[in-house]
Amino acid sequence: MSLTASDVKKISHLARLAIDEADIEPYANNLSNILGLVEQMDAADVADIEPMANPQDATQRLRDDIVTEVNQREKFQAIAPNTEAGLYLVPKVLE
Repeated sequence: MSLTASDVKKISHLARLAIDEADIEPYANNLSNILGLVEQMDAADVADIEPMANPQDATQRLRDDIVTEVNQREKFQAIAPNTEAGLYLVPKVLE
């Protein structure tokens, strides 16, 4: 796929980007090259390739899910302007 200068102008307008007139042609060439690369990658046959979650087969170390802080809900809700049944009440935002 090849982009023209008018395509780049339309894209820059939609993205609210200011591009100098002298830079439009190089942008068109660079974006066309990127789209060409995407087309090449899209044409690759990957039907027999299993996706990898991590290219290095690494796993993350996870810590135990243990409560480490004291429950201070009552303390914090005591200074809140408005609470009910353990919840903070706020003014209605959406109609």
